[in-house]
Amino acid sequence: MIVWTVANQKGGVGKTTTVVTLAGLLAQSGKRVLLIDTDPHASLTSYLDYDSDTQALSLYELFRSREGRSREQVKQAIIHTQFEHLDLISASMALATLDKTLGQSEGMGLILRRILNQVEEFYDYALIDCPPVLGVMMVNALAASDRVLVPVQTEFLALKGLERMIRTFDLMQRSCPNPIQYTIVPTMYDKRTRASLSALKELQENYPNHVWNSVIPIDTKFRDASVRRMPPSYYMKKCRGVFAYETLLRYLVRLAKGAV
Repeated sequence: MIVWTVANQKGGVGKTTTVVTLAGLLAQSGKRVLLIDTDPHASLTSYLDYDSDTQALSLYELFRSREGRSREQVKQAIIHTQFEHLDLISASMALATLDKTLGQSEGMGLILRRILNQVEEFYDYALIDCPPVLGVMMVNALAASDRVLVPVQTEFLALKGLERMIRTFDLMQRSCPNPIQYTIVPTMYDKRTRASLSALKELQENYPNHVWNSVIPIDTKFRDASVRRMPPSYYMKKCRGVFAYETLLRYLVRLAKGAV
């Protein structure tokens, strides 16, 4: 199972859109995909039309209970969505309390990795949606991933958020035996604006070895798909935004195979 974490310490840059669009494309190609929502705001859970407060088992219960990390308990927490091959472990507001209750616990950063290990034989890919703050959930998501995708809106303030994210990678690297592999994904790009052009140029100059060589454009179809509670590729496959994510997905699959 290949694990991709989508993270940035700034909100509104396209994290959930990136997760759900890539997941939809993978599922439509026949890949078995598990989505994990680690954000207490539960944006990914809500996107797929589930109420995080009504789920009998969520990611919170799996984190709180050692017994809850058994294979059977993890399987019970998995929601089989209406989209074939696309499953979800939902978030809940209670995840926000874990920094206080688990923040100093030994091994707390590897809980999500252990949860995923219980079901890795059932999935080809796992995609993790992160909260925009550094804490227990983000640390777990980063530690569990094979590659981190960092969506960055092509505007000045989002570049500042990226700087914080890179510092987080450097901090975690001190305790991780393997280097964190990450790809910066320029999002919400509008070639008509000077701000987008300038921000993209700065990304390419400052992070030449990590920034993806294309962009995700602004596309109103993303918003329309979220209103319909559908991955964009299910809502309208032939739109420029989905086409861009298809290009990104091909790139990431080649990276995973070591072909880039």
